[in-house]
Amino acid sequence: MTAAEVPTASPWDRPGPLLNAWLSLPCAVSAEAMARQGFDCVTVDLQHGVTGYETGVAMLQALGGTGVIPVVRVPALDAAWIGRVLDAGALGVIVPLIETPAQAAALVAAVRYPPFGTRSYGPTRAALLHGEGYRDWSDRGVKCLAMIETRTGFGNRDAILATPGLDGVYVGPSDLTLGLTGRAHRPGLDRTEPGMEAAILAIRDSARAAGKLAGIQCADAGYARRMADEGFGLVTLGSDLRNMLRATAADVAAFRAGAERARSEAAPSVY
Repeated sequence: MTAAEVPTASPWDRPGPLLNAWLSLPCAVSAEAMARQGFDCVTVDLQHGVTGYETGVAMLQALGGTGVIPVVRVPALDAAWIGRVLDAGALGVIVPLIETPAQAAALVAAVRYPPFGTRSYGPTRAALLHGEGYRDWSDRGVKCLAMIETRTGFGNRDAILATPGLDGVYVGPSDLTLGLTGRAHRPGLDRTEPGMEAAILAIRDSARAAGKLAGIQCADAGYARRMADEGFGLVTLGSDLRNMLRATAADVAAFRAGAERARSEAAPSVY
């Protein structure tokens, strides 16, 4: 693709809300399989997943041609990590534990080329995909989301969202619960406690007021649908590992229950 052929539209320019898949397992085949299930975007998790950089690149390659938007959650606010995953072809980054406007500005700087940021130029795989005009196209084609998941980040959400160049925020419900309630509630997704629901919707309201994207991690399809209806523009539904465990546990339970029924029916009557 030549510079003249670089698309002006962003792959993010599609009707929302966007349904996101989450990849915790280091496997290109399972990444491709997940991407072909009807998701809008797929996120490779390099923070809490068990995937390293090289395998993560292979997973991004596996997502190519499936039509999904490839996203990576990096381990931390680190310009080197952010630059490497973008050079590998990610079109979005989710960065954990953003607590201040200064950190949000550092995130934007790591994603954008000068004069809008400080990203070093060397889009190894990204240039193969998007051509010589990638530098300019990336201003629209690459999105950066700051995770709001601590008490400090929650308190600074409006200032964080006011950061020029930041595309939106992403709610981490488990850490947000720990940050706001301590040990009053167990960490986890799909929060239904009144205080936590109010906090989550407050983040959505702040994003809406700033005209930016709000995303959230969900476990259950019903909860994800509700968050989409509540105005979240990006909802993550489960993960490869969570879905595998849930389906496998259900199958094993059904098998065991069938075996118990068979034994019960085969047992001689005592009457």
